[in-house]
Amino acid sequence: MRFGIHNPSFVFGSDPAEAFEGIKGKAQWAENHGFTWFSVMDHLIQIPPVGAADEPFIEGWTVLSALAAVTSRIRLATLASSVAYRNPAHLAKIAAGVDLISRGRLTLGIGAGWFDTEYRQYGWEFPERPAVRIRQLEEAVKLIKAMWSERRTSFHGRYFHVEDAILEPKPARRPPVMIAGGGEQLTLRVVARLGDACNVFGDPAEVGRKFEILRRHCEAEGSRYDAIERTNTLSLMLARDEAALAAKRIRLGVSGPFRGFAGTMSQVRDLIGRYGDAGVQLFICSAYKNDAETLELLASDVIPHMA
Repeated sequence: MRFGIHNPSFVFGSDPAEAFEGIKGKAQWAENHGFTWFSVMDHLIQIPPVGAADEPFIEGWTVLSALAAVTSRIRLATLASSVAYRNPAHLAKIAAGVDLISRGRLTLGIGAGWFDTEYRQYGWEFPERPAVRIRQLEEAVKLIKAMWSERRTSFHGRYFHVEDAILEPKPARRPPVMIAGGGEQLTLRVVARLGDACNVFGDPAEVGRKFEILRRHCEAEGSRYDAIERTNTLSLMLARDEAALAAKRIRLGVSGPFRGFAGTMSQVRDLIGRYGDAGVQLFICSAYKNDAETLELLASDVIPHMA
């Protein structure tokens, strides 16, 4: 199994002006401590489970372009870009630029979108029916792939249109497309048709069940299940023992149930092992409130035993 870090928060200390320095240091540390992936959220405001809506938050593609220039090996990604936030042809251009800056280390993570509050704040239309957003997602991925491969692209879809569009320079190799979401009837079918990778949430049993559904979609679509990278993302809060974990809960202000997994080294190794048994190939972890110790424990006490 390989390991990645997802960055859901741009709060690094008390000075918002230091946000990029914080995430730069985190990505460079990850690159040097056994992690193969570093992703950022593509939102304009913080999402409810993670923090306050008005806390400092940097736009995702801005961050990735900067990280591409200050890292050299780790794969960089959005997890995930909402299909509605940019014209897909424009997103194809942005992603191609980041891929060139990083010398081929970009994965385009894209999803159907869900955060209606953010849509309203920034003036985007929010289709209430998930099926509409998923159809937009599928059409957008088709357009993006065409922009990356065709000399000039004309595309006349139900939702998106371009005419004789030029995208130069193109990526040296087409970036992988990760489709985020575990919807069993629609989203996982889009993964089977168009995805190079998927990202699903849930406990190991649920994740394993969704992978089996993905396998069946691949069989129906005539695509290769084994060619799709299977990933899972989980928020973690780790400590060496129960006493240290209890103290950390108090320090980080966790009074009730933890949204994610809070545990000790033996507990998290057991959990990650069960994700591996379920078929997860890349385990992407986010450290609650940028808790450095959680990532350090993963690097020192988990990755050497399980990578």
